[in-house]
Amino acid sequence: MNLAANKKVYNYVTLAYWVFMFADGALRMLVLLHFHMIGFGAIQIAFLFSLYEVAGVITNLTAGWIGSRFGLSSILYTGIVIQILTISLLSQFGEVSTEVLYLIQIMILQGASGIAKDLVKVSAKSSIKFLSPNQPSKLFKWVSYLTGSKNVIKGLGFFFGALSLGFLTFETILIILVILLIFTLLLTFKSVFFSLSKRKKNIKFSEVFSRNKSINILSLARVFLFGARDTWFVVAVPLYFYSVGIENFFSIDQSGFLFVGGFMALWVIFYGVFQTTAPLIFQTFLNDESYIKKAAFKWSMLAFPIPLILSCVLFLNPNAGIWVISWIILGLFGFGFIFAMNSALHSYLVLALSFNEEAPLDVGFYYMSNSVGRLIGTLLSGILYQLGGVSLCLLITSLMLIGSSLIVRKLSKA
Repeated sequence: MNLAANKKVYNYVTLAYWVFMFADGALRMLVLLHFHMIGFGAIQIAFLFSLYEVAGVITNLTAGWIGSRFGLSSILYTGIVIQILTISLLSQFGEVSTEVLYLIQIMILQGASGIAKDLVKVSAKSSIKFLSPNQPSKLFKWVSYLTGSKNVIKGLGFFFGALSLGFLTFETILIILVILLIFTLLLTFKSVFFSLSKRKKNIKFSEVFSRNKSINILSLARVFLFGARDTWFVVAVPLYFYSVGIENFFSIDQSGFLFVGGFMALWVIFYGVFQTTAPLIFQTFLNDESYIKKAAFKWSMLAFPIPLILSCVLFLNPNAGIWVISWIILGLFGFGFIFAMNSALHSYLVLALSFNEEAPLDVGFYYMSNSVGRLIGTLLSGILYQLGGVSLCLLITSLMLIGSSLIVRKLSKA
């Protein structure tokens, strides 16, 4: 295909990815707030999301191999179909019970949703390697745009999920998401399916484990980077803001939902916007691979002081007032900017350092590491919040960021 045709396919892939991530963001916020409202504790909610991340680990490890063998379009649309079925089943559960069996059922559906999300993500990210022009600046621009815009859209999904829960039933919102996904599948299928169906039949399953030293280093750093973020992001801060809001600022649940959903949405949108601008910051040096590797270390080192300071603020001010909450919000947005630069550099490097034919395998292995980090962060978010509140979560976040920095420093020596 020529560049114009590739660009068209890229746009349709991006659209499918956007809609999927909007639904994924809405579903995450719905599950978090809905099950908190019916009495699930922080650790129980963390377990609800844990199988989602476990499924992501397994899926990312195998999705690259499946995509290489059967075509990237096959895993893209398999993921969308699985998500449609998952949300449809979740909408049919009826009356809520907090019994163990019900918890297990929700965990299984969350696991299926995790499989769907990572099939779609590996397909979308890998397709850039094949569709983008063979120029470092263009590659960085395309991957940053896809990743950043995805997070903006996912942030809107967070906001939609939280806001709609105050006005519609849990089941009604899920049905709306199903209709949206079906429409997207029908709209994009014809243009994308046959364009990304290239296969490599002789590929061995053992090749899912990357043999690229640089990819392995980057993947380990990713474990700590996203584990650090999700240690405060998944359970701790949303539940903390909801409880503080209801106790001090709001009298009704809808306002609490809006506060939590608004913060989560704006943070992810803010983070996504700065991901898309990363090529403007680094474009002068994109042909200098050693500089980009060093930049990944330097930006990583900038991240850890912020959660450490916020942890101290919360520890010294256990009775949260408007000024404390304001400082926490501002601090987390500052962290979001630095985190966006780190994520953009990592996302570019995994494609730049992979070989063209092995891109789906390297991307799958890399995002498998991402899922390992998210799993660790998700479990820590619930457990640490129960043990020591957000202050303890942010302290561990800072320590994990130091670990990520020390690992990514080795990249310049690889």
